[in-house]
Amino acid sequence: MTYNTRFSRYKQYAKDTYYHIYNRGNGKQDIFHNKDDYLFYINRLEKNIQKHDVELICYILMPNHIHLLAKQKTDTPIHKFISSLHTSYSMYFNKKHGHVGHLFQDRFKQVIVTSEEQLLYLTKYIHRNPVEAGMTSLPSDYPWSSYHEYVRVLPWMLCKKDIIMGILGTPEEMFSLKYIDFCNGELSDKEKSHLEEAAMETF
Repeated sequence: MTYNTRFSRYKQYAKDTYYHIYNRGNGKQDIFHNKDDYLFYINRLEKNIQKHDVELICYILMPNHIHLLAKQKTDTPIHKFISSLHTSYSMYFNKKHGHVGHLFQDRFKQVIVTSEEQLLYLTKYIHRNPVEAGMTSLPSDYPWSSYHEYVRVLPWMLCKKDIIMGILGTPEEMFSLKYIDFCNGELSDKEKSHLEEAAMETF
């Protein structure tokens, strides 16, 4: 596994580098109003993964913000992937809901993942977002995340979880149960220490 050793918001891009990408609604407004909005975003996410040859590790769509953990597989900067995704979603949202102006707040933020521990703990942090926000008791209770891909086989599978399986050192047949236990527990101090400050930003 190759890591870039520097953190960056926008300007550092490299092939085979993992990024934690996140953004929220302008003025903290909701960017998803109903089931159709979530499904449209997921549809555009799938199309842009294929179009830009990006490897998605995990994601969550919260009412007013999103988190993506993804790998830039080629020399094409990953910002082209997220810019295309959010431009198409914003056009859809503004037309459907009669919204005027920017949907997302500023440019998206990104953090370069620098270790296997950070990559693993970011999946837990992302999947536990609705729990930490007090929306659900368990990650499994929230429908709009890749957590469900990690613990069962779905008709659509957007994420590549092999690397997380390898970091946990778990055979495929045992992975789901171990990952459920892993995510059901609160983030420990050790886990938090591997997540740089921006990755823990509260929305």
